[in-house]
This record gives sequence, C-alpha cells and structure tokens, in this order.
Amino acid sequence: MIRIKEADTPKLMREFVKFPFSLYKNHPYWVPPLIDDELAGFDRKSNPAFETAEAIFYLAFKDDVAVGRIVAIINWDEVNKQDKRKVRFGWFDFIDDIEVSRALIEKVYELGRKHQLTYAEGPMGFSNLDKVGMITEGFDEIGSMITWYNYPYYGKHMEQLGYVMEKEYLENKFPFANVKPEMFSKIQELIKKRYQLTPMNFTRTKDIMPYVDQMFDLFNRSYSDLSSFVAINDSQIDYFKKKYIGFINPEYIKFIFDKDENMIAFSIVMPSFSDALRKAGGRLFPFGFYHLLKARKNSKKVLFYLIGVLPEYQNKGVTAIVFAEYYKTFMEKGIKECIRTPELADNHAIHNIWKNFDPVTFRKRATFRKDI
Repeated sequence: MIRIKEADTPKLMREFVKFPFSLYKNHPYWVPPLIDDELAGFDRKSNPAFETAEAIFYLAFKDDVAVGRIVAIINWDEVNKQDKRKVRFGWFDFIDDIEVSRALIEKVYELGRKHQLTYAEGPMGFSNLDKVGMITEGFDEIGSMITWYNYPYYGKHMEQLGYVMEKEYLENKFPFANVKPEMFSKIQELIKKRYQLTPMNFTRTKDIMPYVDQMFDLFNRSYSDLSSFVAINDSQIDYFKKKYIGFINPEYIKFIFDKDENMIAFSIVMPSFSDALRKAGGRLFPFGFYHLLKARKNSKKVLFYLIGVLPEYQNKGVTAIVFAEYYKTFMEKGIKECIRTPELADNHAIHNIWKNFDPVTFRKRATFRKDI
C-alpha cells in the first residue's frame, strides 16, 4: 500500500532532500545536490520565491520506506499576472512503480483543483531560476548542478499518466577548439564602434555587485517575449545576489555597456562542478568544500548559465563582443569544453548565437502537461 505524507517537519524535509541519494546510489551520471543548500532553498523564510509561490512537499512510502517525492507548486505571479491556470510540480522522483508516481501526482491535482486551476505542468521549480525539465534523450551523459537527472522510465510513467509534452529543452556542447577568433574578432570591433559599446570584465566579486540589479532587469527584459517566462522580482534578485554571485568566478561574468553606461548585454558562465559534487556526496564538510574550490579554480569545462541581450540590440552582433571577451579568458584558463544549459527548443534567437561553433545536442528534456 502506498502512503503519501506531507514533508512538514525538519526530519521529513531532510528525508525528502535525501531520497534521490538512495534512488541514484552509485549511478554514474547523477550529480548529487548539496543537502544543506537544497534545504535552504526550500526554507519559506529565507527563499523569496515563496513570496509569490505556494508549495507543498510530499513523500511516498511503501512498507515504511520512502519510494518517491514531489512538490506541488503554484506560482501566483504566473496565475494572476499571466492568467495561466497552471499548477506546477517539481522535484518529482520515484521508483519504477506506476502506483507510486500516480499517488504523488494526485497530490498536485488536489492543490490545483483547490484553487480552480485547470492544468498541471512539470517538472519545474518555483521560478525561472530553478531547474526545469525531465530528460527524454541523453541519459548517458553526466548531469550538472543546475539540472535534474532522471531514469528513462520516468517518461514512460508520464505517458501512462496521460501527460503530453509541453515544452522541449535542448542541451548542447562544443569543444572550445571550435571557437576560432576570426569568427568574431573583426566584427566585434565594428559593433563596438558602430553602437559605442564597451565590455566590462572583472577580477573581484565585490566589483560585480553594484551591477547585479541592472543585470537582472536586463534579464527580465531579454526573456519577456518567451511564453514560459515569469519575471524575477527584487527580492529574488537580492537572494540570488547574496547566495550565488560570490560562488561564480568573477572573470566568468561579462557585461556590455552603451555610451550612457547602460547595460545592454550580460553573460554568466560557471565552471563545471559535476565531478566535485559527486566527490562531495551532498556535503560541504569535511572535504566537499575543498573539491568545489578546486573545481572552481581548475575545471576545464564551463557551463554557459545565463546570457541576455536587450531586445533592441538583438541580432546586431553584440554577442560577438561577449565571445571575444570569453575567448581571452578561456585561453588563459585552458578551457577544453563549453556546455550550454537547457534552452527552449523554439528559442531560435538563442540557438542562432551558437551556430558557428558547431554545437552538438547531447541531451533533450521536456516539461509535460495534463488537464485536470
């Protein structure tokens, strides 16, 4: 018999976070999160995502052993400002038992029907800064700290539960050797002169902080035309700034400004922490912190995390300036591989940015939808 229990105590919440550690034990491609970091992200008092999102955490038990988990989520900005009558679900993990996945997803429908919502979609997080999508192709590639991994049987469960694919996301990679300076060196100089643009690079995190609010304002404006986008509010920006900016190599953050010192483009790249997180095993201490610091300094793989260009500067070659700056940094760091985090398959503008580097799609993932 399947028993569903709300994770409403510190003990159960920790069990919720640790469930995938048993489900994916010794799995070669699953990347464990940091347990305390995950718990902090689920703390309603500290994560400002809960100012505009409602979430209920559930665990499934069979014979008193945890066999699955799910979060039922309502992003109220999405519902009230965009009129999307959607209940989300995320952090959806389960053993290969359809009764388990069915019992968990029914809790999502309960929350949705309670608020007269009409459909469910997931997996996705509380906001656009959270993880998104279930892997549909590319199970034999290691995950990253900013994506979920899942077994192939997950997709079969979604089909059995009556879900259809809603949005598809692509993950691509290319060797840094594919990046030739002649692709952008001349044109980026012309673009800088034509539009009077200036790149800004950093070596100290404290020098980045005064520009972070501008960066996220630009982020909201850059992605506002995407149907799935929900803007990031000021509280979420402040949270991200305090929690993550200091963790990213300052030389991997690039800004472009116009003649009036307005930011018109930005990009954030992260070193790959996948191997370090596997060695850490979910814990910073005693050795996890060492592995992460070592990866931050020495990783030869990088992930393009976020890139944004003001709509009025899109398709004007501004990204050539960004790539020219990264080329210098990556040469100094000895970078070997560039990985792009999940991007909507129908976001053709972002795909056009990378086409000259001959990227290879190594993984596909999707969100799934069902009327309730």
